[in-house]
Amino acid sequence: MRGFTLNLALVLLLLVGFVGYNSLFVIKEGNVGIVTRFGKVIRTSDSELSVSNPGLHFKIPMIDKVRVLDARIQTLSSSADRFVTAEKKDLIIDSYVKWRIIDPATYYLTTAGGNKMQAEELLRRRITNSLRSQIGRLTIHEIVSGKGDSDFEEPSFDSSVDANVISSESIIGASKRDEVMQNALKDIGSSAVELGIEIVDVRIKQINLPPEVSTSIFQRMRAERDAVAKLHRSQGRREAETIKAQADREVVVKIAEAEREARKLKGEGDAEATSIYANAYSQNPELFDFLRSMDAYRRSMNSGKDVLILEPDNEFFRYFNDPRG
Repeated sequence: MRGFTLNLALVLLLLVGFVGYNSLFVIKEGNVGIVTRFGKVIRTSDSELSVSNPGLHFKIPMIDKVRVLDARIQTLSSSADRFVTAEKKDLIIDSYVKWRIIDPATYYLTTAGGNKMQAEELLRRRITNSLRSQIGRLTIHEIVSGKGDSDFEEPSFDSSVDANVISSESIIGASKRDEVMQNALKDIGSSAVELGIEIVDVRIKQINLPPEVSTSIFQRMRAERDAVAKLHRSQGRREAETIKAQADREVVVKIAEAEREARKLKGEGDAEATSIYANAYSQNPELFDFLRSMDAYRRSMNSGKDVLILEPDNEFFRYFNDPRG
């Protein structure tokens, strides 16, 4: 009997612990909770939905269920879509929205029990429609430059900048684009209140040209660069020919001057040699004739195999016949 009482007490203790554990729930900071009972939302005495703020709360175990909603700022990144400007020209614009839940009860009822995907789909439609309306009143110049057409200056093309992608964050003083964002924020914000949502910010990430337009622009830029390259090449070839002709002319002039100087020096040397020979000959003509004859003998009989057929009284052998010539 005593053992039965202990077991019963233990069972009751476990049951109380289980019921107590399932009767408590905690809502973390940044979240809110909606309690449903038998599938219906619990309402207050004023027929308003009962919203559980961050903290410790009680519920009926096994009957009440808690739907936790994230009340922090959320980011909705829309896929790039095609928009038509006032000039009836297309732009591919990529945008994003910052939003958060401000009325959990309204959000829960309008999004089929706090379905985030449905809420973002509803927001995406409103964002697209608002941006389409705002961008349809502006030209491409106003959207890209952030200024009116009267203030627009033709941009200079730079090869280091991607002309296809224009970042909204890199252009300073984009007043027109800020105006679009502010108008879209007001427009979407008023309609988002119906969903229990607050729109914190609306921004454009990128403004792209359509692929077909980008291709034609790149082809035009490539053609312009090719034309500039051909002009530079032709100028380079012309300057190269000029430099080459100048160098060839200088070479010819230098060679001619060198040959002229060489001939001049050679003529002066020959004249000086002739003068020296003449002076030496005039001082002792007999010795000069003798030396020249000896030199002629040496050259003609140097090999030892030379044969000379001359008359005995030939002038060439006069020093052989008479030492005095």
